[in-house]
Formats: sequence, structure tokens, C-alpha cells
Amino acid sequence: MSEGKNKPKYTRIAQLKTLEQFREYLNKEGINIPLPDQPLSGKQTPLSKGHRLRSGRLIGNSFCILPMEGWDGTSEGKPTEHTQRRWRNFARSGAKLLWGCEAVAVRHDGRANPNQLLLNEENLKDFEGLFKLLMKEHEEAFGRTDDFLVGLQLTHSGRFSKPNHQDKMEPKILYAHPYLNQKFGLPEDYPVMTDDEIRTLVDDYVKAAVLAQKAGFHFVDIKHCHGYLGHEFLNAVQREGDYGTSIENRSRFLREVVNGIRAKAPGLEIGVRVSVFDWMPFQKREDGTGVPALTPPYPFAFGSDLSGTNINLLEPYDFLKIIQKLDIELVCTTAGSPYYNPHIQRPALFPPSDGYLPPEDPLHGVARQIDVTGKIKKAFSDFYVVGSAYSYLQEWLPLVAQEVLLRGMADSIGLGRMVLSYPELPDDVLNGKGLKRQKLCRTFSDCTTAPRNGMISGCFPLDPYYKEMEIHEKLKKIKES
Repeated sequence: MSEGKNKPKYTRIAQLKTLEQFREYLNKEGINIPLPDQPLSGKQTPLSKGHRLRSGRLIGNSFCILPMEGWDGTSEGKPTEHTQRRWRNFARSGAKLLWGCEAVAVRHDGRANPNQLLLNEENLKDFEGLFKLLMKEHEEAFGRTDDFLVGLQLTHSGRFSKPNHQDKMEPKILYAHPYLNQKFGLPEDYPVMTDDEIRTLVDDYVKAAVLAQKAGFHFVDIKHCHGYLGHEFLNAVQREGDYGTSIENRSRFLREVVNGIRAKAPGLEIGVRVSVFDWMPFQKREDGTGVPALTPPYPFAFGSDLSGTNINLLEPYDFLKIIQKLDIELVCTTAGSPYYNPHIQRPALFPPSDGYLPPEDPLHGVARQIDVTGKIKKAFSDFYVVGSAYSYLQEWLPLVAQEVLLRGMADSIGLGRMVLSYPELPDDVLNGKGLKRQKLCRTFSDCTTAPRNGMISGCFPLDPYYKEMEIHEKLKKIKES
């Protein structure tokens, strides 16, 4: 969809020129987003506050770069020049926490696309090179790396695996879903992973974590979000066996992976990025707007009640208590899935080519994630909590971020899509340089539309590096259609 067609009816943030206008708009729409009475800048801002983990490692400020899925590796899962450029930008952003840099598959059949990075013995030297690149670039930009914490996100894409061809899904599923099986062309009797297959996968995660530690990374994230396999465990309420039904069983995969890492890679920090609530899948209706695809009761949404569209944090709290017992300090919150309810996961005004128009002002989605993250931080004060869903705030991101931190609603502000167009935003904010408005992500979703159509991901509208590529013209035509 082009930005000029089927324009959403919601007010664009760029039209809200003053803090008072933004505050009035939020009040009028009934959107509860924390705002300060007046902005703070430079060293006054809580965004400059560091944190020392229980292990003694230091995080130098309260900005975090979130992991995003990469589509620009080689078919063997090695990084390319495109990959290195993105990682270089992360290192020079000014953020002192890199949460995984991007999703890295622990084995070939778990890749979300044929060009996703893959961590194995053959690729170990490439990951060593990526880590050294991060350290070198960060030290050149900021003079030190002892307060720079870098992780690697380990993943298996499960139901959304496309390891061999962009247009061919090769799912690994934990249960038969009444809508997703049908949506993605799976028969009712499509085989689910056996318990023995899951145990083998646990070993693959542990092997990948050992390699990550050898490559130099300070921590690994055991991904439990966005509809991928770790997240599907949390939704597997109708799966039988050791890994389904009860929350005790649905968390078994995480517990076994963590225990294996602690045994084979002692000293390696562990984090968990988790979709702390999920909703039922949405589908596009005739006017292009997203609506729920199913009628209640819907039992498969972790963190929701049976309506499938209301938050219930009872089970997420139980899962977080398990993380707590595992002595994990690093927790990153997110929500939903880009495959079946993207407006819940990443609020945006313009959807990707396979998406739908937002059924609500995207600021509601921002407020929802901020609120839930705040509740989690209050209930689990010993976690170092990184929040998500800030990019849509655009001009108002720094003000909201500082107020979230001042109110104790998170420890760190996670940035995803925003750093594709504006990687130096953290450094600009921390040093009082003022925002470069022309670089702010406006959520046109090109970074998703491009890979959904077999191209690399990047900010085509705002980053000259991508804007000048030949495939940009192809992307324009896809959006116009």
C-alpha cells in the first residue's frame, strides 16, 4: 500500500507540534502515555543513567537497541556488507545495551528466511568478526567499551520457518492452530514436533550459546516472542506431553536451555525477550482494516483472557517467576506477532504489504505496552527490564522515555525500527543535540514490505544507502499495487 492511498484516519504525530498539543490529543483520545511537565536534557535526563548487573557487568546508559530479523546474510548464514553496516550503526548509536543485534538461528531448519544469520561451527569466525567490529566501532566513537553490553538473540522460527526459499514455508509446529494452520496452508494432520525433537533442539540452543560465548558476546537472549517457536511454547495449552498444557510444562523448554547453558557456558549472561501478552490473529476486512479473525473463546493467547483481545497477566507473572527462579536478570518485554496481529506488536500508521490498516490509533498500542511493562517492573523489581514499542512516538520518543524511567516503569528504552533510519538518536538525545526530524521513522513499514517480497530489509524512504538501490523502484511498484 502506498502512503497516498487509503490513508488511516488517525492524526499523524508530525502534526502535533507542541507538547501541549500532544498532551491534549492523548487526553481527547483517552490514551494514557506518560508525559513530563517539562523536558530534561543532557546529563539531567534519566536516559544517561547506567546500571551494574548482579554479575558486575556495567550498562552505561538507559538506551537499548532491540534485535530485528535480518534478511541480508548469505545462504550459509554468514554476514554480508549490509549486515556489517547495520551492526556498525548499532555500535555507534550511543546505546550501551545491544539486545541481540538481530535474530540468529540455532540451526538451519529454524531460519525465518534463507538469508537469516546462522550460528554454527562453520560460521564462528564470522561472528567473532561481528563482535570485534562492534567493540572497535563503539570504542572509536565513545572511548570505552567496559560499559557496553552486547548480546546475541538465539532463535528457531518454528511455525514461520523458511530456511530454503523465500516463498516456501517449512513449519515446525508445537500444536495444530485452528486459524494459523489454515492461513499458512497446513493440513489438519500436519505433524507436530515430538518431545524428543524438542530435546534435540534444546541441545542446539546450548551449542549455539557456547559458540556465542566463544565469539565474545556477553549474553544470549532465548527468544520467546513474536510467534516464533519459543513464543509458541507459551501458547501450547492444548499440547500433550512434557512441553504442553500447564505453565510448568510450557516453560520446560526455557528451563532446560538455561540449565544447559549454565553447565556448558558458565559466566555467560542470559536474557529473555518475551511477548508478555498476545491477542488472537487479526485479518483484513474489505475496507482494509484489521479485525479479529476468530470468535471467542480463544485459548491460545498467552497473556490474554478467553476473549483473545483483553490482557490477563496471571500466566505471564507465573512465567516471569520461573525466569526469576532461574536467576535471570535481563528481561525485554514485547507483545504479539508480526505474522498475525502486527498492530499489537509494532504500532504503525502504514501497514506492510501483507498487513492491514490499524484498527486503532497506534498510540493505543504504544500505551498498552508501556503500561504492561510498568506493571511487570513494579511486580519484579529485581529484573532489569527493557521496554519496546517506542518508535511510533517519533518526535515525542525522548520525552516519553524519560518519564517512563522517572516513574520506574522500565529500566531501559528499547529502539527497533527507529535505529534503521536514525541510528544516532541515542547519542543525539544524551548529548542534547536535538532531534534530526528528517531521519525519524514514520512507520511506512518498508523495512517489512521489502523482505516479505524477497528483498533485503532497510529504511528505503529515509536512508540514502537503501533509497539509492535499484530494488527501491521494485518496492515502490509493489506498494502501489
